[in-house]
Amino acid sequence: MSTFCRDNGIRQGYIPSFIGAFAEAEIVDAYEKLADPDAPVWASMRSAPAPSPMTRPQILPHIHVSAGLKAQSADGRTSHLLSAKVQFLSELLIVEVTSPTMTRPRNPDLYDVPLLTFG
Repeated sequence: MSTFCRDNGIRQGYIPSFIGAFAEAEIVDAYEKLADPDAPVWASMRSAPAPSPMTRPQILPHIHVSAGLKAQSADGRTSHLLSAKVQFLSELLIVEVTSPTMTRPRNPDLYDVPLLTFG
Protein backbone atom coordinates (compact mmCIF):
# COMPACT_ATOMS: atom_id res chain seq x y z
CA MET A 1 0.00 0.00 0.00
CA SER A 2 2.88 2.37 0.73
CA THR A 3 4.25 1.86 -2.79
CA PHE A 4 0.84 2.40 -4.40
CA CYS A 5 0.23 5.63 -2.45
CA ARG A 6 3.74 6.92 -3.15
CA ASP A 7 3.58 6.06 -6.88
CA ASN A 8 0.17 7.73 -7.24
CA GLY A 9 0.86 10.76 -5.04
CA ILE A 10 -1.81 9.85 -2.47
CA ARG A 11 -1.05 11.64 0.80
CA GLN A 12 -4.20 10.77 2.73
CA GLY A 13 -7.42 8.84 2.31
CA TYR A 14 -9.52 6.03 3.67
CA ILE A 15 -10.32 2.40 2.88
CA PRO A 16 -14.10 1.82 3.01
CA SER A 17 -13.80 -1.95 2.53
CA PHE A 18 -11.28 -4.62 1.65
CA ILE A 19 -11.00 -8.35 1.08
CA GLY A 20 -7.84 -10.21 1.96
CA ALA A 21 -6.55 -13.75 2.29
CA PHE A 22 -3.60 -13.54 4.64
CA ALA A 23 -0.98 -16.17 5.35
CA GLU A 24 -0.49 -14.45 8.71
CA ALA A 25 -1.81 -11.37 10.44
CA GLU A 26 -0.99 -9.46 13.60
CA ILE A 27 -3.94 -7.88 15.38
CA VAL A 28 -4.48 -6.21 18.75
CA ASP A 29 -5.52 -8.82 21.33
CA ALA A 30 -5.61 -9.34 25.11
CA TYR A 31 -4.82 -12.68 26.73
CA GLU A 32 -4.83 -11.77 30.40
CA LYS A 33 -7.13 -9.75 32.65
CA LEU A 34 -6.90 -6.04 31.88
CA ALA A 35 -5.48 -3.83 34.64
CA ASP A 36 -7.66 -0.93 33.42
CA PRO A 37 -10.72 -2.04 31.40
CA ASP A 38 -11.20 1.52 30.08
CA ALA A 39 -7.66 1.78 28.68
CA PRO A 40 -6.84 0.73 25.09
CA VAL A 41 -5.19 -2.64 24.53
CA TRP A 42 -1.68 -2.42 23.06
CA ALA A 43 -0.86 -6.16 23.20
CA SER A 44 -1.08 -8.17 19.99
CA MET A 45 -1.38 -11.73 18.69
CA ARG A 46 -0.28 -13.38 15.46
CA SER A 47 -2.20 -15.91 13.44
CA ALA A 48 1.09 -17.56 12.39
CA PRO A 49 4.74 -17.49 13.49
CA ALA A 50 6.17 -13.98 13.53
CA PRO A 51 8.14 -12.88 10.46
CA SER A 52 11.35 -10.91 10.69
CA PRO A 53 10.91 -7.48 12.31
CA MET A 54 9.76 -4.81 9.85
CA THR A 55 10.62 -1.15 9.89
CA ARG A 56 7.58 1.06 10.49
CA PRO A 57 6.15 2.25 7.15
CA GLN A 58 5.44 5.91 6.47
CA ILE A 59 1.88 5.06 5.44
CA LEU A 60 0.10 4.08 8.66
CA PRO A 61 -3.37 2.71 7.90
CA HIS A 62 -5.88 2.28 10.71
CA ILE A 63 -7.82 -0.84 9.71
CA HIS A 64 -10.28 -2.96 11.67
CA VAL A 65 -10.54 -6.62 10.63
CA SER A 66 -12.33 -9.82 11.48
CA ALA A 67 -10.09 -12.83 10.97
CA GLY A 68 -10.61 -16.55 11.48
CA LEU A 69 -7.83 -18.87 12.59
CA LYS A 70 -7.95 -21.73 10.06
CA ALA A 71 -6.07 -24.20 12.27
CA GLN A 72 -8.56 -23.57 15.11
CA SER A 73 -11.79 -24.22 13.19
CA ALA A 74 -11.84 -20.60 11.95
CA ASP A 75 -12.04 -19.29 15.54
CA GLY A 76 -12.49 -15.58 14.93
CA ARG A 77 -11.10 -12.34 16.27
CA THR A 78 -12.06 -8.77 15.46
CA SER A 79 -9.61 -5.98 16.17
CA HIS A 80 -7.11 -3.49 14.75
CA LEU A 81 -4.83 -4.86 12.01
CA LEU A 82 -1.18 -4.18 12.85
CA SER A 83 0.49 -6.08 10.00
CA ALA A 84 -0.24 -8.90 7.57
CA LYS A 85 1.35 -11.05 4.90
CA VAL A 86 -0.91 -11.58 1.87
CA GLN A 87 -1.26 -15.23 0.88
CA PHE A 88 -2.92 -14.98 -2.53
CA LEU A 89 -5.52 -12.21 -2.61
CA SER A 90 -5.94 -8.67 -1.40
CA GLU A 91 -8.43 -6.26 -2.90
CA LEU A 92 -8.99 -2.82 -1.48
CA LEU A 93 -10.33 0.51 -2.54
CA ILE A 94 -8.48 3.64 -1.42
CA VAL A 95 -10.53 6.85 -1.48
CA GLU A 96 -8.19 9.83 -1.68
CA VAL A 97 -9.03 12.85 0.48
CA THR A 98 -7.38 16.01 -0.83
CA SER A 99 -8.69 18.30 1.92
CA PRO A 100 -9.07 19.01 4.74
CA THR A 101 -5.78 17.69 6.10
CA MET A 102 -6.25 14.64 8.31
CA THR A 103 -3.95 14.06 11.28
CA ARG A 104 -3.90 11.62 14.20
CA PRO A 105 -2.34 13.43 17.18
CA ARG A 106 -2.12 11.44 20.41
CA ASN A 107 -4.54 12.55 23.12
CA PRO A 108 -2.79 12.46 26.54
CA ASP A 109 -6.19 12.72 28.28
CA LEU A 110 -7.37 9.53 26.56
CA TYR A 111 -4.54 7.09 27.27
CA ASP A 112 -2.37 8.67 24.54
CA VAL A 113 -4.61 7.21 21.80
CA PRO A 114 -4.18 8.86 18.36
CA LEU A 115 -7.47 10.48 17.33
CA LEU A 116 -8.48 11.48 13.82
CA THR A 117 -8.70 15.26 13.40
CA PHE A 118 -9.34 17.51 10.41
CA GLY A 119 -7.81 20.83 9.34
